Amino acid sequence: MDMLWNGWGDPAKAAPLPGTVTGLLRDLLGVKPRSAPPLALEDIRLPGPTADPAALAALADAVGGEEHLRTDTESRVRHTRGKSTPDLLRLRAGDVSDVPQAVVLPASHDEVLAVLRVCAARGLAVVPFGGGTSVVGGLAPERRPFVALDLRRMNGLTALDPVSRTAVLQAGLRAPEAEALLAGHGFTLGHFPQSFEWATIGGFAAARSSGQASAGYGRFDDMVLGLTLATPEGTVETGRAPRSAAGPDLRQLILGSEGAFGVITSVLVRIRPLPEARHYEGWRFASFDAGAAALRRLAQDGPRPTVLRLSDETETLIGLAQPDAIGAGPAHSDAGCLAITGYEGTAEDTARRREQAAAVLTACGGTPLGAEPGERWAHGRYSAPYLRDSLLDAGAFAETLETAAFWSAVPALYDGVRTALTDTLTRAGTPPLVMCHISHVYENGASLYFTVVSAQGEDPVAHWATAKHAANDAVLAAGGTITHHHGVGTDHRDWYVREAGPLGVAALRAVKRRLDPAGILNPGVLLPTD
Repeated sequence: MDMLWNGWGDPAKAAPLPGTVTGLLRDLLGVKPRSAPPLALEDIRLPGPTADPAALAALADAVGGEEHLRTDTESRVRHTRGKSTPDLLRLRAGDVSDVPQAVVLPASHDEVLAVLRVCAARGLAVVPFGGGTSVVGGLAPERRPFVALDLRRMNGLTALDPVSRTAVLQAGLRAPEAEALLAGHGFTLGHFPQSFEWATIGGFAAARSSGQASAGYGRFDDMVLGLTLATPEGTVETGRAPRSAAGPDLRQLILGSEGAFGVITSVLVRIRPLPEARHYEGWRFASFDAGAAALRRLAQDGPRPTVLRLSDETETLIGLAQPDAIGAGPAHSDAGCLAITGYEGTAEDTARRREQAAAVLTACGGTPLGAEPGERWAHGRYSAPYLRDSLLDAGAFAETLETAAFWSAVPALYDGVRTALTDTLTRAGTPPLVMCHISHVYENGASLYFTVVSAQGEDPVAHWATAKHAANDAVLAAGGTITHHHGVGTDHRDWYVREAGPLGVAALRAVKRRLDPAGILNPGVLLPTD
């Protein structure tokens, strides 16, 4: 099944907002119903491909025939941009200025190499396409014309080593299918980001994804032991051993490269045995600061749960910590801040860590709420993007951004980003509701994930661009990183350049020139075009 072309995920899972929520949006934020429905797919009109027909024929030959090269309107529209709110609003208005010339579907590493050789020779840019879930402009290159390189045919588990607990997964494999294949052998990857239902293994690696169980399983880049990369100049292979002192680790150069250096075609990953037990529960803290201090205690001194999250007062009050129950209100009158803890592993280990963590959380001022809030979170953990679509349908604007910092910088980062978003959008005439949660924790710091809801106003895309720029500036000013797990894309690129510094950017440009001398790989994403 393909994802909804102008929204998120499975169309059957989209649901209108409850009347209580639409009333709240109207009364609190001045949200007005849309004046017209979004454009239907059949009403989209595209010009025919302007690329050289000989180039398209060569691409078809590279992937085994014309049936694996698509130039129809629906295929091209479905590969236009990603799933950020501005992406969706532009598509709903019929703006397809970023449409690819064609969609190419290779079935092997060698076919990817062949496609890249054709594109380099013919001057066609290439955008690697996995699940299409980018929310940072990662699928809209600055150079035209371009083709979308869809890896969906490369969707296998090609090797599994139960002794070493490793597996080789092809890049186009979607996360649910990867979990199902591994579960058949008694293993799990343990990577469950909000995009889990649609994102792919290659996309996880290309964007340095982080899953909701990262406190226990680690980030995706922690799981990667090796990669295979196809470039216009040939193949790069990494990962001969679990760790090595043989020079700089080339895996780290490829992880997070977002298709700018090459196309990841397969990944060697660490796997874990399927957990015997899973348990999720909720805790209440009187304030965000108190809850953050408790999370820091667990992250630094243990025992560390598999899942560890904390919503601020606003997010807890609205109910966004449990998106499938939005509008129901908090489970208790004195809402405070809701923390979610989760434990996976053997039954004995899970029980031990729960008991020890409960002692720490209680000592830090936490009040146990039992399993019900945790189970509700687990049940609705992938629901927030569907909620975003429902908000757009109701005439609201909703978007997210994320960052990370060392623990000592988290309070200033939290205040700075919230102030930048609130002040900028209020000046634009669309005062927002800004919510936040700690989504990932480490011994030395944490990630902050912000959700912004406002009226759409006259030009919501322009309003958000101004607010996002202000928030990005606030992130760097507070000592945060411009992105923790969404990636750089084009949305964060100029701030990434500031974060990396001139010499660091020059080094990355040198790598790109060697691997991609024609500059065809996702131009303008990650690094500015020359």
